[in-house]
Amino acid sequence: MGPQCRSALLVLLFLLSLSPATFAQGKPEKERIRIGYSVQSAVFSIPIVASEAGLFREEGIQIEFIRTPGSLSPMVLISEEVDFSIMSAFLLIPASIRRGGDLVMLGGFSTRFAGRMLVSRPEVRTAKELRGKIVGIQRPGDAVEKMARFALQHLGLNPDKDVTLNYLGSDDVLWPALETNRVSAAMISPPRTIAARKAGMNFLVNIADLNIDYQGAALTSRRSFMSAHPNLTFRTVRALVRGVHFFRTRREESVKILGKFFRTSEREALDETWEFYSPVMLPKPYVSESAVQAVLNHLAETDSRYAQRKPAEFIDLRVLSELDRSGYIDRLYSGVGLRGK
Repeated sequence: MGPQCRSALLVLLFLLSLSPATFAQGKPEKERIRIGYSVQSAVFSIPIVASEAGLFREEGIQIEFIRTPGSLSPMVLISEEVDFSIMSAFLLIPASIRRGGDLVMLGGFSTRFAGRMLVSRPEVRTAKELRGKIVGIQRPGDAVEKMARFALQHLGLNPDKDVTLNYLGSDDVLWPALETNRVSAAMISPPRTIAARKAGMNFLVNIADLNIDYQGAALTSRRSFMSAHPNLTFRTVRALVRGVHFFRTRREESVKILGKFFRTSEREALDETWEFYSPVMLPKPYVSESAVQAVLNHLAETDSRYAQRKPAEFIDLRVLSELDRSGYIDRLYSGVGLRGK
């Protein structure tokens, strides 16, 4: 047998290991998993929703959640401290390249810029009044900065000349900085938008209204883990698909779970969070190649080598596609109405 034949045989054997029969049958290889997440945002909450709703338990999986700073999320996944992680493509892609492509996206909870609003202090009511002021964002070059730049450009402002971008380092300090007048505007997300509204802040731009493709929160893992644990990978993805369905269709229970996640009982804030994010959650949470390409374009702004990369290098949708082809997701939403992709 020649080298090419042997390579083809190995590929065939690997694909067979990920066949529907392998997914659906057989004793689970591992009963406990860890899932990491980097942001306390509703779009990152689906694993917690699925866990609180008992969906992982029904799949025979014990789950532990690990919260890590966003910049460390890829390293935690690489070091095998977690088996899956919810992170943006912006974080995953550079780490995946460094690890020879082992890190990959299995699904995506947001494929457009969403979940943020450019909010200004009460005395800053227009773009003209924002000129010369300080805008609070997280870290240089990250997705929040990209959102802020799009929002400012939408207002007719030059982010590099008309305002000063102040890097505050963490999402948790954006609202306090705005509230205490350290910055004149910031990119705020629900449920903090309720406090902003009550404080008389001005909502200048809802980033979702700009309809910009960008792969945000994604379910990620290691190809090596998926290959070693195909059954567990399948059940995990299925639990998360059910988690999205639960979030979209079981408002009251989801709001209560969000209360635990955000550690708040402020019903108005929780309702606004659910109403804001429910339409964003895709019933079929595919990663979008165009959204990943947008991230590659973003990364290429500071490193031209990313321009040579293709979205498909960082995506593996075999498990989600198998669930979809089987009709499982359509049956979940039967009688509810299947929106989105």
